Amino acid sequence: MVVALLSITTHLYVANAADPPLLQDFCVGTNDPNASGFHIRGDTNTTLGAEATLVDVNRFPALNTLGVALARIDFGPFGLNTPHLHPRGSEIFAVLEGTLYAGIVTSNYTLYDAVLRKGDMIVFPQGLIHFQLNLGKSKAFAVASFGSQNPGRVNIADGVFGTRPRILDDVLTKGFQVDETVIERLRAQFLSKNLSTNTGRSIIKLLAQEDYLADDTY
Repeated sequence: MVVALLSITTHLYVANAADPPLLQDFCVGTNDPNASGFHIRGDTNTTLGAEATLVDVNRFPALNTLGVALARIDFGPFGLNTPHLHPRGSEIFAVLEGTLYAGIVTSNYTLYDAVLRKGDMIVFPQGLIHFQLNLGKSKAFAVASFGSQNPGRVNIADGVFGTRPRILDDVLTKGFQVDETVIERLRAQFLSKNLSTNTGRSIIKLLAQEDYLADDTY
């Protein structure tokens, strides 16, 4: 048994996964500490009633090479920070004012949820869908930090119904098991008002645009 183990370990390879080493102590991106806009309260007079202000390297260059980012999330009464994910960083979220309902959806579609009060914290792992809902009649406020200078954000609904160009009607009707009328009604909630809602794309239209003939010879 010992010989077998030694034989196996002699063929193992070691790999390290980490951020690259810093090339400098820090990057001076601006002399104005308010340039990020973090001090400005988000607009909660919207359909969702909440706004997240992400301060990443694109908004605050001083974060360059440091591997961190910050966000403030302002909630109006019963406001929702819509289901979303961060593809490039995990998040730690802390409630400073109010009471929030928060949830995470894992890769096996299990929901973990909790009610968070002032001073409570929760972690949202990188790439997992999560959300927060204000349970109160008054405003709520939270801050979040990320283990990436550019964590990114993908809103689930916008990522399906608000893309440009649009996802093929055939994909969405089959994927959600509904007809095109329902898809168009959902699209109307997330597409720009300047874009007509009756210009859906289908396989037939796509093939016609590309001058292909649909057949069964593939």
